[in-house]
Amino acid sequence: MEALEKICKFIDDAGTYYLATVEGDQPRVRPFGTILLYDGKLYIQTGKVKAVSRQIAANPRVELCAFTGGKWLRLSGILEEDDNRDVKVAMLEKLPSLKGMYSPDDGNMQMLYFRSGKAVFSSFTEAPEELVF
Repeated sequence: MEALEKICKFIDDAGTYYLATVEGDQPRVRPFGTILLYDGKLYIQTGKVKAVSRQIAANPRVELCAFTGGKWLRLSGILEEDDNRDVKVAMLEKLPSLKGMYSPDDGNMQMLYFRSGKAVFSSFTEAPEELVF
């Protein structure tokens, strides 16, 4: 759990991270800002109507990268969908700005958690730190 807390805090502090998926043989990268640690799982959120949702459904292996304070995090793993209403409500409570676009019952809001993953914290001045969960 401590590893997930450290990862979530780093991403929260960064504010924006970049999520990489694949579409066929083409990498796709886009900025994200949704991260939530809930019930021992690390979640991101998107909309089911978006291309990123279709890309993750076809290949749930993703990588994200965040940068803050002269350090960066690369987090790779496998995402799994969780349709639990409570986790959707928790995300909307954490990020109320999403309420204008999503609701827990709209059929579009998609919560995805890292079923497994590896995080590597790096900088130019320290040795990398690797966390596996």
